[in-house]
Amino acid sequence: MERIDDLERDGLKILQNPDKFCFGIDAVLLSDFARVRPGETMIDFGTGTGVIPILLTSKCPGAGIYYGLEIQEDMADMARRSVAMNGLGSQVRIICGDVKNAAGIFGYESANVVTCNPPYMNDAKGLINSNESLAIARHEILCTLDDIAAGAGQTLRTGGRFYMIHRPHRLAEIFECLRSHRLEPKRMQMVHPRHGDNASMVLIEAHKNEGAFLKVEKPIIIYQ
Repeated sequence: MERIDDLERDGLKILQNPDKFCFGIDAVLLSDFARVRPGETMIDFGTGTGVIPILLTSKCPGAGIYYGLEIQEDMADMARRSVAMNGLGSQVRIICGDVKNAAGIFGYESANVVTCNPPYMNDAKGLINSNESLAIARHEILCTLDDIAAGAGQTLRTGGRFYMIHRPHRLAEIFECLRSHRLEPKRMQMVHPRHGDNASMVLIEAHKNEGAFLKVEKPIIIYQ
């Protein structure tokens, strides 16, 4: 059953359905990590409930258009209704489509910013949830890490920025994959549940067609 949740930012609200997929702290962390400048076009791959573009309208006002790309029609419909509920129809557009066809949908080198909170698990890791919507959100069933990096590399302009949150155990694979699609890691921030805990997530910013130089920022501790 759908519910309306308060995003606790500028009165924004969002529709969610616990039987399908609800956003977590990773989406909030990614929206805080990403930067969208005035006039820029931004695309969120696998937008789900649309939480990231909706939050970014508050954090980074003045951008051109915030797009959300979602392959599941029921999730895209719910995201569209959240956009309308917040009166953001002129700023946020939800498109139902496949990340693997992102360049065909939006055009090659059409975006300044791409964000993605992707499925973390590949076929070799983790039990697959019997709930199809949850399984698609958490496992690389409909798109892989390489599909996401390829889509970002194709849709971003030179100098454009790709923001992603993922799991640290796949970091070597992530860097290799990004570079294979002309996306150079430029900024990284580890996320730890508590002081003394191992990192559970990693935030990454990569730039298209730029040279190698990686800044590692101080870690985020979720529970102080």
